[in-house]
This record gives sequence, structure tokens and C-alpha cells, in this order.
Amino acid sequence: MAICSAHTTTTSLHSPCTTVSNAGFRQRQVIFFTSNRRSGGRRHGGARTCFQVSCSVDKPVVIGLAADSGCGKSTFMRRLTSVFGGAAVPPKGGNPDSNTLISDTTTVICLDDYHSLDRNGRKEYGVTALDPRANNFDLMYEQVKAIKDGQAVEKPIYNHVTGLLDPPELITPPKIFVIEGLHPMFDQRVRDLLDFSIYLDISDEVKFAWKIQRDMAERGHSLESIQASIEARKPDFDAYIDPQKQYADAVIEVLPTQLIPGDNEGKVLRVKLIMKEGVKFFNPVYLFDEGSSISWVPCGRKLTCSYPGIKFAYGPDTYFGNEVSVLEMDGQFDKLDELIYVESHLSNLSTKFYGEVTQQMLKHADFPGSNNGTGLFQTIIGLKIRDLYEQIVAERAGVPAEAAKV
Repeated sequence: MAICSAHTTTTSLHSPCTTVSNAGFRQRQVIFFTSNRRSGGRRHGGARTCFQVSCSVDKPVVIGLAADSGCGKSTFMRRLTSVFGGAAVPPKGGNPDSNTLISDTTTVICLDDYHSLDRNGRKEYGVTALDPRANNFDLMYEQVKAIKDGQAVEKPIYNHVTGLLDPPELITPPKIFVIEGLHPMFDQRVRDLLDFSIYLDISDEVKFAWKIQRDMAERGHSLESIQASIEARKPDFDAYIDPQKQYADAVIEVLPTQLIPGDNEGKVLRVKLIMKEGVKFFNPVYLFDEGSSISWVPCGRKLTCSYPGIKFAYGPDTYFGNEVSVLEMDGQFDKLDELIYVESHLSNLSTKFYGEVTQQMLKHADFPGSNNGTGLFQTIIGLKIRDLYEQIVAERAGVPAEAAKV
């Protein structure tokens, strides 16, 4: 649905009318002119009359994803864009080191692009990328707001390869605009622009185990250097990144397993999906009976479980003073196709057909976390965001939600 209006302007014959397309879901303007007998236009003493037709359509839905570096944001974004269809790829013909991903319906930008200091600048001033002083929040707000209002922007690029700030790239408004990075909920102005927000909360124990696995095995770093790197970032993380989870509509919390006493390898995980109650267009997922407290060990004939098994839990709780529903999974799947058994006991999944969660998980079986709660809950949140998008678009257009399905 679009609402159009028209008006005229008068310009010099030597000042051409222009065509402006805000190339998104907010507004498209077509401007044409008449100035001679053939076109039948009205003359104003050597002037031409421009007729402007402006059509307002749906604004992009803006999603925020916050997490520390190395905590699975990229994998989550790949799962999310897959739910909407189409592969997410860098802008065609643009900077090969761009952090932006574009699919048929989504554009994902990395908020590292709003660093105000490059790598050498941060060293010179003695600050980390987590420090607000190393980031341009005014520009971040202005550009996210512009995109939400349907206007294209020239967004800067932070080059993670060189550590330098590269020339900007053009970003046009998509259907779903995702901002991911360290600070999507730090600045209240930006936070207020979000239609939905997620925080990936990786416990210190798991983060340390993951970093050891990656940096020692793949990059040859020593245990001491890894620990020093984590400790150097921790004060800024605790001060500027971690507090953002209190504002999130959904939190995926990753903890050490409780099924193996004293485990510190981080290979078997306990994952919580913390869902805020009362969020418009978002109904928390529940297990068996909404609002009840449930503990469930599904291992048996319908779900293969090797040591240490799988355990689910669900129930109401409070989180930073907010009422929440919490769904928890501890353990991992042996056979991913058997996830359909678990899926059949979950409600409010916002799937379009029976088994869609399992299908999405099988589709990306090679993604990190596909055999545990991180992949499962990221997939579920992706489906919930799709449903939220459809409801927002339907409300704006004044039509039933079914009419806005993607």
C-alpha cells in the first residue's frame, strides 16, 4: 500500500528537473517537467513547471544485534538472512573488504564502520574499539535514522584487514536493516530506532575456551597471550558492552554445561533463550505449557542422546527487573534430523509449516553451533524476526498480517 501526493515547482529552463528515488521502502519520488508546445507544458516567462509525485511506502524494520567480537554475530546473521531467503553477499562492485552483507530483503551493516579512530589512532590514544571515545555515535544515529526514514546514506568503512578507515559506500534502505556490532544499544538515540534487539551473552568461561580453541589451534597463539588479550578487553567490555543486554528484547546466553561436573572445555554448552514479555509483535516461545516451570529430558526412542545427554527447561523469570520467559537447552544433538521431535513440543515458533526449524537447522548443519542450543535459538529468533517484520508491515499498511507474508 502506498499513499501518493503531487505538487508543482517552477525552475529556470536551464535548471533541469530531477528524478529522485530513495530506493527503499520509505519513499519514491518521480519528478518530471513540461516546457514546450509538444509536451503541452505551461510557460512561466522562460521557466518550466516540474510536477513531483511522492509516494510513501513502508519504512525498513530495524534490528539490532549486540555482542563482543568472536561471539557468533556473523553466524547468527547468516542464519537470519537465510530465513528471509537469498544469500547474503558483499555489495557488488564495491570495496572487497566491505563489512556489509546484502540479500534479497536484508542489509546487514557492521557498526565497526563507525569507528572514529583507526587501529593506529587507538594505539596512540590508548583506547580499545570498545571505548565509546573510539566511535562516532552521532554519525551512527544520523545514518541509521536516515535509513529508517527511507534515505540512502554514504556509510564509512572500517577495514579490518588494514585497520584503516576506507572511503564510504552507498547503503540504500532495504526491507530489513540489521545493525550488528559492539554498540547497537549503547546510545539511547540509536536504541530508540530499533524495532527489535538481541544480545549474544557468552560467559567468560565459554569465551575463554572458544578463544583458546581458535587462537591456539588456528593462529598459533600461546595460552598466556590469549589470556592477556581477554583481560585487556575485559574492563571496557564490562563497562560499555555487557550493560546493553538489559535493553535487549531477547538474549541468547551461553554457559558451561551442568551435565558434566567441572567441565571447562566449552564443547558441550548450556544455552538460555531469555525473552522479554510485553514486546509488541513478539510472543515468547514456550515448552509444553505457557507460563509453567518445566524440566524435560527427551532422550529415548525418539531422540538419540550420547553422553552427557540433553536436558531442556522452561519457565518464567525476571531479568534486570523485566518479566521474561526462559527456554534452556543443555547438551547437544547426535542426529540433527531428530530435532523435529523437540520442535513438535515447542509453541509460538512462528514457523510457516511443520518442521521449518528442523529444516533450517539441517540446511546449515555445517554452521558453528548447529548441534546445540546456540544454533537452535538463533534459528528460532530468526523466525520470530520474520514474523515481527510481517506484523509491522501489515500494521503500517492497515491490512491483515497474512497479506504481508514474505
